[in-house]
Amino acid sequence: MRFSSMLAVIAIAITAVIWVEPAMADQGQGAQKRGPVTNLPIPRFVSLKTSEGNVRRGPSLRHRIDWVFKHPGMPLEIIGEFGHWRQVRDRDGVGGWVHYSLLSGVRTSIVDTDLSPLFSRADPESQIDAYLEAGVIARLESCGLDWCRVKADGIRGWTLKSNLWGVRPNEVIE
Repeated sequence: MRFSSMLAVIAIAITAVIWVEPAMADQGQGAQKRGPVTNLPIPRFVSLKTSEGNVRRGPSLRHRIDWVFKHPGMPLEIIGEFGHWRQVRDRDGVGGWVHYSLLSGVRTSIVDTDLSPLFSRADPESQIDAYLEAGVIARLESCGLDWCRVKADGIRGWTLKSNLWGVRPNEVIE
């Protein structure tokens, strides 16, 4: 095959990829993106396993540390994967790359709404057992469509899902 013929074949192949791939992506619109390393959904929530977690500019020890997460149990959202590294962001959208060994699959959330009532049942008419301050990290025990059962500082109860960061609005956790 001559060089010009080979270039024409390559150009046709590239054009086909450019035109066909977006059409295929539209067909799988409802399908969730999967991580190339773990094959787990992206984005997804995890928590910080340790009391300190270095957040790096890139996915290796050679990249500089931009800041350090210092709250064990802090919920983080994984938005990317590369080898043993996970690209994460916190509730403020601040993020970087963290080694996977510093992360846990234990689900936690941060209370977004100050003085969120913690109910004894998933019912706004039930007894209020406590009030959660904004910024409190709570462990997610379960979530329905509107309510989550959480444990914060040894106290269990139900709060509205809309008061929390670290769980998606349509997510159900059993």
